[in-house]
Amino acid sequence: MAEELTRIQGTRQEMYNGLLPQIRSLVEGETDLIANLANICAALHDAFGFFWVGFYLVKEDELVLGPFQGPIACTRIRKGKGVCGSSWEQAASLVVPDVDLFPGHIACSSLSRSEIVVPLLNKNKKVWAVLDIDSTELNDFSEIDRVALEELCQWFSERY
Repeated sequence: MAEELTRIQGTRQEMYNGLLPQIRSLVEGETDLIANLANICAALHDAFGFFWVGFYLVKEDELVLGPFQGPIACTRIRKGKGVCGSSWEQAASLVVPDVDLFPGHIACSSLSRSEIVVPLLNKNKKVWAVLDIDSTELNDFSEIDRVALEELCQWFSERY
């Protein structure tokens, strides 16, 4: 297991290209789900300086807060509610350039300005968790983030 991550400088694409292999190496030998989710959050939060990075886990009919990095967060989210609940319902990634313009946005923090949510799908294509990342900057997420985070989430989901 890696003791620390190597900081990658450059474009966001270059940063993902350098970080994703390190995350894979970090969680490769560990079988505990929560430990791995926590380290993934820490790696993304540290590498990019995002405001909030966390996972919500599907538990019956709601998303329940899992490991995260950042300020306190909403604990439970219903299916179809907010960006996370909508991503879960649609089983699709959502990139929101301005959260104030997203219908039904759940404001866990008024400092959050843009957001990306990526669902984690099991073998049956059912969502079992979502990765939620918030930024204090408007329009902070792009196709580059969506593609890289979907790759990470798909790879990780194949392990569980």
